[in-house]
Amino acid sequence: MFAELLRGARALLSLRHPLDAELTVSELLGSWQEMRSRGIDPDRLVGEGLLDYARRAATPAALALLTGVSSVGVSARHRLLARRGARELAALGVPGPHWASVPVTVRPVGTYVSRSLFGDVDELVCVYRHEVDGQPEGDEHALVAVIDHNSGGVLRDAWVSTKVERLLRHCAEQAERDPLASFTAVSPGRARSMLSSALGRTLRLMAAGEQPAFRPSRSVTELLGFVRARTRVLPPEPPVRATPWRRDRRATLAARFLASDAAADLSDSYAAGRCAEHIIDYGCDADFGRPLRVSPRKVETFLLEWLPRRVLLLPEEQEAMPHVLAAWVRWAGPFQGLPEIALHATIDAVWEATAVFTRSYWDPSSTFGLRREAVNRLLPDGDLSALPRRMFAFPLVTELDEEEFDPATRAGRRALLRLDHFGSYDPPKAPRGRHSAVSEEPHRPLDRLDEEALDAHERLADRLWRGDPPNLWPAAQRLLDRGLPRSAVLETLLVALSGAEEESALVKILDEL
Repeated sequence: MFAELLRGARALLSLRHPLDAELTVSELLGSWQEMRSRGIDPDRLVGEGLLDYARRAATPAALALLTGVSSVGVSARHRLLARRGARELAALGVPGPHWASVPVTVRPVGTYVSRSLFGDVDELVCVYRHEVDGQPEGDEHALVAVIDHNSGGVLRDAWVSTKVERLLRHCAEQAERDPLASFTAVSPGRARSMLSSALGRTLRLMAAGEQPAFRPSRSVTELLGFVRARTRVLPPEPPVRATPWRRDRRATLAARFLASDAAADLSDSYAAGRCAEHIIDYGCDADFGRPLRVSPRKVETFLLEWLPRRVLLLPEEQEAMPHVLAAWVRWAGPFQGLPEIALHATIDAVWEATAVFTRSYWDPSSTFGLRREAVNRLLPDGDLSALPRRMFAFPLVTELDEEEFDPATRAGRRALLRLDHFGSYDPPKAPRGRHSAVSEEPHRPLDRLDEEALDAHERLADRLWRGDPPNLWPAAQRLLDRGLPRSAVLETLLVALSGAEEESALVKILDEL
């Protein structure tokens, strides 16, 4: 495989401009990034091996590849290894590519953002130029990065254009024609913060095997190295101390809403208050501290995706939620500067989603894509609010039907956790003539450390099953919302449990996670 990749790197020798070389190398590095979705670390298993192979090959194509990776390598370690390898080959007299014959510097020229008043997506436009000894070299180029806030602030798409003047003129004209659109300059530091944040979330989700719903576009994977390289060129933004959305601040916002004219027609004040709390929590926790932002896409995501997976609504709250959400749109929209036509479009989206919400909210099998048998095993007590945390504690229940894997029993939990933890379990002796549907893996005896790890995992799973203490699952959700994989969240919770001698100390540790 390394030989094939190095043969592909021969194309670098025919290039004339550094931009073409950077894009080619970035595309080459991105070709293996899809391995992340299968739980494989391509940077370690592929990247470092390729760099070592190129260094030992000592060919012009190898030097071109190492030179390119030293600029657009995804990780700092790769860039360092590539830089060392390139210096080693240059010292041996290996001829380098034309585009690396003189030192070239990349300079930012301007940074802009195109967005609608709804705030669903930011299209960041960063303009750069290459310089040699302080003088421009070649045409300017622009990196366009699409950041999707309704999907967790990930990098949804990216591309590069050398037609910079035409691109900027098109964005400005589009903003002039559309009253809901804007195109403004932003500081290079702010652009760097936006790009860094989107890159971090994207890479975390790509690396998390428990997040199969996220699949970055091919353009994103191919440009990851290039985007990171251009992000590093931008100056850092001065630190800004943001006011956190603590409980008292959220309660104040809910009180202001409930006292407004927009909420005057809500008949059940208690249900309205509970619904407003959920709307605010979603805006603060899942929309980057923007509870007052409303849009058609945001209300649909809240009603049909976030709410059914996170919150157990009482029947009266379920009935009130669409009405409260429509009132919230009418109240919060003006703070966002939305005109009447945008408010009406958002309220229409609320009512269009209400029919689906009413049908699907109380049906976990459709909301979570689970088989009814799995739902029955996870909810023997009918507690719908427990479903997400029990799915997190025992994910294999959704795949296994055998009686020995019943999470409601201690033996079943032990078997599930051992299979989850070590890839094997203690199969019970089957009656004569009966065979388990699970393949019989060779039994691996556990040593003392294995048994202790399994015991700790079982204690944590039991607490998640019972929701004890109540702040345990919210702490896990906060870690998951940051993009941490399930394994890392479990390890963090296990450390918290082991570090608390008393229940009050555990509660404090969990609240601080």
